[in-house]
Amino acid sequence: MGKLHELSALGQSVWFDYIRRSATRGGELASLVASGVRGVTSNPAIFEKAIAGSDDYDEAIAALAAEGLAPQAVFERLAIVDIREAADVLRPVYDQSDGADGFVSLEVSPTLADDSQATQEQARALFDAVGRPNVMIKIPGTPAGVPAIEASIAAGININVTLLFSLAQYQRVADAYVAGLERLTAGGGDPSRVASVASFFVSRVDTMVDDKLPAESELRGRIAIDNARLAYERCTEVFSGERWDALAAKGARLQRPLWASTGTKNEAYLDTLYVDELIGADTVNTVPPATLDAFIDHGSVADRVGHDLDGAHRRFAELPAAGIAFDEVAERLQRDGVDLFVAAFESLLKSLSEKSAALVG
Repeated sequence: MGKLHELSALGQSVWFDYIRRSATRGGELASLVASGVRGVTSNPAIFEKAIAGSDDYDEAIAALAAEGLAPQAVFERLAIVDIREAADVLRPVYDQSDGADGFVSLEVSPTLADDSQATQEQARALFDAVGRPNVMIKIPGTPAGVPAIEASIAAGININVTLLFSLAQYQRVADAYVAGLERLTAGGGDPSRVASVASFFVSRVDTMVDDKLPAESELRGRIAIDNARLAYERCTEVFSGERWDALAAKGARLQRPLWASTGTKNEAYLDTLYVDELIGADTVNTVPPATLDAFIDHGSVADRVGHDLDGAHRRFAELPAAGIAFDEVAERLQRDGVDLFVAAFESLLKSLSEKSAALVG
């Protein structure tokens, strides 16, 4: 049994943080699914590399540009085809898991991160356009994103909540998920056909916190994993008790924590650190290609996500004395994350505009 299947046996699903048309059509994704990959995630930066950095899409871009479509419309048409085809590859996983896994994620435009109504409308439009039950629409867990998350869940749309960095952000998102399910069931909807994950970004936390700590601090390289473990602990608290039990009795699914940004950015840390230390039941880890290869080669499989919670609480309690207000760090990371995705999205549209002009010309 390969390592990814071992993770599945422990209750963790590995999703592949990468998409490219040639990989889907050429059989690479199908091979990964056979090896144990159980989902795919995408974001504006991934699509920028795939579309602008290859000629895989040139023929399709030329055809769409010839129709007179604007760059954003061209991108949406390209992305919808990619997501639909990847979802078809993963459909057996979705069916075999009775809708628990086998998802492919597509993000709403990051430029809408502060517009609840527009985010909600685009989530609906993208979900309908892909037309597959195993698509998840990514919505950032920003203050404006939270109402759109609740409304989308209430409308029966699978949601991958992205750009979470703190327990405060997560609590708002988890509450929105539960409230959305309650609205769905009140309207006669079936909660068993709706799935959601809450994506905690991991390595970016260590990058920012480490930069604020002295070189000799014992907190360096610890806070990102501690933060994820505390989120896992909070998850077990949110999804228990009478309110959740009433939804679970109707078939509602746990909103699983998803560990994102799990590629190690500090070369002093083990390249599988954010996979090895966050393995546990009812979780997802979405890994980029290099991290997936590293984990399969030399990763360590053991249930660790619930380990050393007392230590995690203690180290978080020590942050203020070290001059770090973690909630402020998390808000900064979330805003920076939105800005990075906006920059990637705008760069992608610029590349599409240039490619369209060149190809049509």
